[in-house]
Amino acid sequence: MDLPQNGESTDETAEISTRQSWWNRTIIGAGITSALGDLCYETGNVVLPGLMHALGLPAVFLGLMEGIADGLASFTKLGAGYIGDRFGHRKALVMLGYALNAVGQGLMALATGFYMIAGGRILAWFGRGLRGPLRDAIMTAATPSDQRGRAFGFHRAADTLGAILGPAVGTALVAWFGSALAAVSPAMPFRFVLLVSMIPGILAVISFATLVHDPGGTPNPHLAFLGTLSKMPSSFRRYLLAVGIYGSGDFAPTLLILAATQSLSSSHSLTAAGAFAGALYVLRNTIQTAASYPAGWLSDRLGARRILIGGYSMGVFACALLALTFSVGWSHLLPLGLVFVLSGICAAVQETVEPVVTASLVPQEIRATCYGVLGAVNGMGDLISSFLVGLVWTLFSPQLAFLVAGFMLSIGTMILYATSGGDSKQHN
Repeated sequence: MDLPQNGESTDETAEISTRQSWWNRTIIGAGITSALGDLCYETGNVVLPGLMHALGLPAVFLGLMEGIADGLASFTKLGAGYIGDRFGHRKALVMLGYALNAVGQGLMALATGFYMIAGGRILAWFGRGLRGPLRDAIMTAATPSDQRGRAFGFHRAADTLGAILGPAVGTALVAWFGSALAAVSPAMPFRFVLLVSMIPGILAVISFATLVHDPGGTPNPHLAFLGTLSKMPSSFRRYLLAVGIYGSGDFAPTLLILAATQSLSSSHSLTAAGAFAGALYVLRNTIQTAASYPAGWLSDRLGARRILIGGYSMGVFACALLALTFSVGWSHLLPLGLVFVLSGICAAVQETVEPVVTASLVPQEIRATCYGVLGAVNGMGDLISSFLVGLVWTLFSPQLAFLVAGFMLSIGTMILYATSGGDSKQHN
């Protein structure tokens, strides 16, 4: 009998050997589940500001709530990955994560004030943090190591499809039923959409329960959290350094929308500029959906790290072009459209290929924990980058803000490139 190579466990070898292709029931089920989960979340997301406005809540409450929820989700990923590695039970926790998403939407629909809305939002984000690293670990176990790019590419494409359909569904429901429901109360149209959004959330739980097979990790009751972190391979630590620095310049898409609105408002009305910016954001999400599977396919063919470096570089180019747009006073759709296209491709590569690189650098017995660490690093990067760009924009100028962001992206890309030769040991 052949022994497993490169850190691959016997259990994982047996699991993968039963699958000749990444296109299997587990990967398809994970994709369908993520599309439904994001449809649930994004359908409600588009009406949440309207509900808060109808209840008379100021914008600062929204920012405070989103910051707390995002930070909680980041740290939840750390704990969820560790629990999955220690106890070996991943599927039930992923289902709980999707269920909390639906429950959170329902709680916001019934809210009469800030605390109930914040509770629902935080609960939904806690569920997102809980399910992410464990789902990725299940997908990795279900896929041959040389086909993980395609598996994660399909999954991210399905996930982004839900993010595209969600705002469209939410907006359409308000347009169709808003007038009649507003006669009951100004908040009723938004409550209705949040209640409807629970349907795909519940279907996501059912989809994962019936379609996804988790072989289960080998329980390791003696696994200590701090000890696990200290045993992460040095190659993975170097990779996290590159991801973290890059993430410190990878600002939220909402700032990209604001940049497009401000740039276009010099030659269009504010309403038209906002509409164009929204259309550009839809273009970005569409590009991200279309590019996710090709990014994964290329990572299987040409090497995941090489494709990730290319994707990171597109983010650098997007920031440079955005800074140039503000510097010379361009107010045209063409350069902004190119920025959004580059941003969409970059996001597709990031979300598809980062977990593939992670799987190649860490052993199977701590893989879920390492996925959690990756998610936490990305989450903290999101917080830092958006705050940094917003601060520099407010105090100085948008072009300087995007130059600072581009500088951080460049440093992260260069570290990723410089450390690529030192990862001699690969894990299947």
